[in-house]
Amino acid sequence: MKRVVVTGLGMINSLGHDKESSFAAIIDGQCGIKTIGLFDIADFPVKIAGEISDFDPNTVMDAKEVKKADRFIQLGLKAAQEAMEDAELPQDIDKERFGISSASGIGGLSAIEKNSVICETRGPRKISPFFIPSALVNMLGGFVSIYHGLKGPNLSSVTACAAGTHAINEATKTIMLGGADRMLVVGAESAICGAGVGGFAAMKALSTDNENPKAASRPFDADRSGFVMGEGAGALVLEEYEAALARGARIYGEIIGFGESSDANHITSPVVEGPLRAINAALKMAGNPKIDYINAHGTSTPANDKNETAAIKEAFGGKEQAPPISSIKGQIGHCLGAAGSIEAVVTLMAMQRGILPPTINYTTPDADCDLDYIPNKAREASISIAMSNSFGFGGTNGVVIFKKI
Repeated sequence: MKRVVVTGLGMINSLGHDKESSFAAIIDGQCGIKTIGLFDIADFPVKIAGEISDFDPNTVMDAKEVKKADRFIQLGLKAAQEAMEDAELPQDIDKERFGISSASGIGGLSAIEKNSVICETRGPRKISPFFIPSALVNMLGGFVSIYHGLKGPNLSSVTACAAGTHAINEATKTIMLGGADRMLVVGAESAICGAGVGGFAAMKALSTDNENPKAASRPFDADRSGFVMGEGAGALVLEEYEAALARGARIYGEIIGFGESSDANHITSPVVEGPLRAINAALKMAGNPKIDYINAHGTSTPANDKNETAAIKEAFGGKEQAPPISSIKGQIGHCLGAAGSIEAVVTLMAMQRGILPPTINYTTPDADCDLDYIPNKAREASISIAMSNSFGFGGTNGVVIFKKI
C-alpha cells in the first residue's frame, strides 16, 4: 500500500485563530475557557466553555453565503484555508485526484435549535430555506470542496468525539488504496448553544466550576469533575509520499498506523478494553515502534481519564514503559468531533518542534491516574513517533500514529 504523509496544517480554537498562535498559547500553558457569550446563560447550570472570540466568518466566506452555513462550517473553512495555504500546493494540482474527509460530532446544532423554535412558535413556513444545508454534518465537506475545487472522494465521519481522528484514518485509507493522491481532512464543531450545553449538562458530563473557568477542566487530576465544552476546527493536508516528495513538499510526518474499535458496552460509559484494542491495532500496524509521546483523549471526566490511563499501561506493558502523555482539553475545552483533528495538528507541531504540550491544572495526583502527564509546563524532548487518541459516545474509538521524517 502507498505511504501517506502530512504536508499542511491549520486550526482555530479558543486560544487562537491559526495554528501558530494556538500552538504558542498551548505550549505557554494558557487557557481559553471563559464565561459563555454566545447565548444567554442565565438559567443554565453550566456557564463556561472554550468559546472562540472575535471570529468573523466574512474572512473566509462571501458575505451572502454566511447565512447558508452554520458556525461549525465557517470554522472548518477557516482551518481548511490555512492548511491548504500551508501545504503550498502548485496551481496545476490534479483536483480530480484530491478529495476531502470531513468530521463533526453533532454538526449544525445551533441551526437545529433555532429553526426548531421558529417551527414551534411561528410555524413551518417561517423555517429558513438554508436550515438543512447549514445543519448537515457532511455539508462541511461540501462547502470546503466547493471553495477549494476538490473533486475527489468526499467523505464524512460522524462518530461523536472520535470523528476527527476517524476522518484522518479514512483519508489515509483512501490514499493507501489509490482512491486519491491527496486528501484534505477537516474536523469542525460549534455546539456551544442552549441545546448543546443544556444537553450535556443534563447528562452530568460537564464541570460546573463556573466561578473558576480556567481551572474547571483538570485532565487526570484527582479533583476533575467533568469536561468543558469547546469549539474549533483542525485541518490536515494528506498526500501520497512519492507525490509529496516529487514536488519538494515540507513533510510534517508520516501516518504509519491507525486503529479503530467499538466498546460494545454502553452508549456513554467508557471501558478499558475498547480503547485498548484501538491502541493495540495502531501499534501493530505501525510495527510496534517506540512511542515518544501520546496526545491523550484526556477529557477530565472521572471515567475516561482512569480508563485511558489503564489502557495505555496495558498496551505498553506497565507504568514504567508508558510514554509521557498530555491532554490539551484543559486549555481549549473538549471540541467534540473536532477534537481529534485539532489534537493531531498539535501532535504534529509538537513532534516537528521537539516540545511536549503540558496538561494544565494538574495539582492533585489520582491513584488511578499515575502516568507522566507532563504536568503544567511544556517540556523539550526529541519526538520521533507520536500517538493521538480519540474516544466517543457510543463506544467508538480511534487512534493514529505519526512518524517524523
